[in-house]
Amino acid sequence: MVPTDSKDLERRRRHWDRHSRSYDKQMGFMDRKFFGDTRKWVCSQAQGKVLEVAIGTGLNLDWYPDDVRLAGIDLSPRMLDHARRRADDTGRKIELRIGNAQQLEFADNSFDTVVCTFSLCAVPDDRGAVAEMKRVLRPGGQLLLADHVISTSRSARVVQRLLDLVTVPTAGENFRRRPIQHVRDAGFTIEQHQRFKLGIVERLIARKPEPDRLAEP
Repeated sequence: MVPTDSKDLERRRRHWDRHSRSYDKQMGFMDRKFFGDTRKWVCSQAQGKVLEVAIGTGLNLDWYPDDVRLAGIDLSPRMLDHARRRADDTGRKIELRIGNAQQLEFADNSFDTVVCTFSLCAVPDDRGAVAEMKRVLRPGGQLLLADHVISTSRSARVVQRLLDLVTVPTAGENFRRRPIQHVRDAGFTIEQHQRFKLGIVERLIARKPEPDRLAEP
């Protein structure tokens, strides 16, 4: 895991605090033009005790089943303020706390489902974040991910590379990652996988392996 630099962490927190008021409008545009029904596709499949990593302003809250027990973390306190208001408006019960995706403050095997949508692109150590999600999932638990990733189109990849030159140093946002590679490396079983919009949008359901059971004597 990449060590967390406290100054860099604080810089990123300030960035997302500043953008908390405009975030919903920006993501609304991306949902309409690129992401489609991805939030519903991901969150409607959550079960049991659920953790959403980098919950932001709570844009996913409407899509969770009513019977899940939901917790969410985010680096930005102001993002969480918006999420709390959204939860209050919808009547959704949720535990919200400030947290770092790279160092989740939950015990091992705490959750039945972990969700993360369109956020690993901005986590410095996305591999470490996936490892933390695996740690807090119970054996047999499910990981639900969606993100914008490196395109299957050469011309789109050129544009993404140019975007990275601006967005990585200013906002820490990467356009050429593929979290599914870390999910596979971590030993998850990929149960569903979809990729569309020139391969830029990728979403998946993965299962944490259960420990091998000893053979009956």
